[in-house]
Amino acid sequence: MNKKKSIFKRIGKFLDKKIVMPITRFVYNIGNKLGISNKSIERWLSKSNTLLFVSLVLAILIFIVIDQQLAQFNNKTAEVLKNQKVEAIYNSEAYVVEGLPKTVDITLMGSRSDLFIAKQSTSSKVTVDLTGLKPGVHKVNIEYTQPVGSITYSVNPSVATVNIYPKISESKTLTVDLLNQDSLDPKLVIDSVTPEVDSVVVKGTDDPKAINNLNKVATVKALVNVSDLTLTDEGKVTLKDVPLKAYDKDGNGLDVEIVPSKIKVDVKVSSPSKEVPIKVVPSGEVGFGKAISLISTNVSKVTVYGKQSTLDKLQYVPLKVDVNGLKNDKEFKLELTKPRGINSMSVKNVTVNVSLGDSVDKNIDNVNIDVRNLDDKYSVQGLSADDIKVTVNAQGVESVLNGLTSEDVVAYVDLKGYKPGEYEVPVKVEGNDPRVQFVSKTKKVKIRVVEK
Repeated sequence: MNKKKSIFKRIGKFLDKKIVMPITRFVYNIGNKLGISNKSIERWLSKSNTLLFVSLVLAILIFIVIDQQLAQFNNKTAEVLKNQKVEAIYNSEAYVVEGLPKTVDITLMGSRSDLFIAKQSTSSKVTVDLTGLKPGVHKVNIEYTQPVGSITYSVNPSVATVNIYPKISESKTLTVDLLNQDSLDPKLVIDSVTPEVDSVVVKGTDDPKAINNLNKVATVKALVNVSDLTLTDEGKVTLKDVPLKAYDKDGNGLDVEIVPSKIKVDVKVSSPSKEVPIKVVPSGEVGFGKAISLISTNVSKVTVYGKQSTLDKLQYVPLKVDVNGLKNDKEFKLELTKPRGINSMSVKNVTVNVSLGDSVDKNIDNVNIDVRNLDDKYSVQGLSADDIKVTVNAQGVESVLNGLTSEDVVAYVDLKGYKPGEYEVPVKVEGNDPRVQFVSKTKKVKIRVVEK
């Protein structure tokens, strides 16, 4: 009883606050503006006829509002449901169907209340019944079913022309395709990707008229998304539900059935690294009468990250410095460029100090001529004694040149692509000291290429 009394008290307070008090204030304000005393207003409000009149007016107003809302809710209207998925009913183990739209638009017509119920229903669906149809071309109706019988509807498109083909199966070798490799930590390298199966079964039709016939399938790939890897250090991770996709010879995706459609893939990640020196390579010629006496850097070595095969071949990281026309000592602040195949480096910026001195010359005699890039099945002969050795002129500061020997310079000829015969080829020179400029005094030599 106490609970019931409490409920009625709350209802009374609500009505008093939301209805009685606002109406009373409204009447008093009107009375004040018209010059009527508050006592007269109180006597008028206390009359039973007044309360009946106010109640009647409120009831009429509430009735009008509710009636308008109900009328609006029951008015006939239409609504379009976009991109409704089409479900085909047929024996998917025996047949392949092409030409059926994946989605359609449904226009519903009826009262707002019925449309609201229809949209909330989970039993609504769009279907095409192909049961009993044999291989060939057929025109079929697209039907829409929903639980509210008072609603009318139209389907767009309402008819589809489909091709039905017999289904066959083929085994295809599975390969792996890595997606979003840029998302991997640059210090990490994917060593191996091992799918749980080596081959899969592809199901479809071999009919040449079919858009996605099995004869077009060139490869089936497991699409491994590298961004799904959670590793921040070297290790191994297993990715589940990796999707499979079939492609033709041009790399276009094909809509064929693949069994299984998703697999597990093991991904092994490592972090190979190597510390190599930074080699400054001057570019251009310093001012007339000058030579480089000293090249220094604030860092001499850098740790590089990449595939192990790339690291094994890398001996140094080159850093080009433009000294063309330089006449005085200068400090360069340069960005270290990653060599090809290197993913990351521990150093990005290097400060290089180049000091100059007066240039002098020195000849280095009897420098043997090496042969580069000649096919292994050939050998080279010099046509004279002057064609197997050259004199190299070195230009630099005296303190640097005094320590040079013939072992510090290499002369060579590049014979890439040369066949048996006699040729006159240019001599190239390089040295191991970037402060010195080397030039062969003999520009060309005569050689003979013969078979071994």
